[in-house]
Amino acid sequence: MFSKIALAIAFSPRMEALICEAKRLKDLFQSELVLIHVGEKNPDLEQKLEEMLAKHEVDLDKTTIVWEEGNPAKKIVQTCKALEVDLIVTGALKTEGFFKYYMGSIARKIIRKSSCSVLTLVEPLTDPTSFDKVVINGTQQEHTPHVIQMGLDWCKVDKAKQVFIVNEIKMYGTQMATAGEGPEGEVSSVRRRLVAEEVAYVERILKTLDKGELKVSIKITCGKWAAELAKFAEDIKADLLIVGDEGKLGFIDRLFPHDLEDILSDLPCNLLIIKKHV
Repeated sequence: MFSKIALAIAFSPRMEALICEAKRLKDLFQSELVLIHVGEKNPDLEQKLEEMLAKHEVDLDKTTIVWEEGNPAKKIVQTCKALEVDLIVTGALKTEGFFKYYMGSIARKIIRKSSCSVLTLVEPLTDPTSFDKVVINGTQQEHTPHVIQMGLDWCKVDKAKQVFIVNEIKMYGTQMATAGEGPEGEVSSVRRRLVAEEVAYVERILKTLDKGELKVSIKITCGKWAAELAKFAEDIKADLLIVGDEGKLGFIDRLFPHDLEDILSDLPCNLLIIKKHV
């Protein structure tokens, strides 16, 4: 699924936990690991990194360490592309939003420009565990079948215990307002129909996929999809939220996916953004 995983590192207090998380994923997916540091390189930092990798038994034969100088986000994205990385792991501070982790808005820029999938960890652990409770975005978009497929593949490998696919009723308010102008009882009938249509959409996708032993539940919401998705993930205390990135958008009107901005500005949990190329 992910043959090469990268971790953007800074010599911060949470670097050790992020390395442990990256090692877990490396072992889980039997991947190669790429560690990328943009900034100063000196013997003390090299020794510190080597000692940390040895402490956590990171297989150096399957690990590449890249030291770069320059614009952090640009160098990280360029390195991932050059080395054909499938997944890049970054960190974020939940209490300060997504944008203030170790190098300011670096993680945000990585999500914008990266051609590979991005996993953002809110609370990395030195003794990491699997993501037991996972929420996948099932809102009707072009890339949704791919996102669901990749999400289920991740959950099968990571042995998730609960998987929720959350779908939104598009233009719910408008449709219900129109129904309210009709005969008595029409509102309930329209609501049931709308919910049934969205459930059927997800079920059609699931019929084409191998769910393995996963327990998959479908949930339907009726608000702005990103806000409702984040709220649901927070309410159930999800370990991981999986969404798509909407591809390359127009510079003027969609420099960055506005809906995703709602999630990124206040992360409810760990976030995996699936890029289409994987």
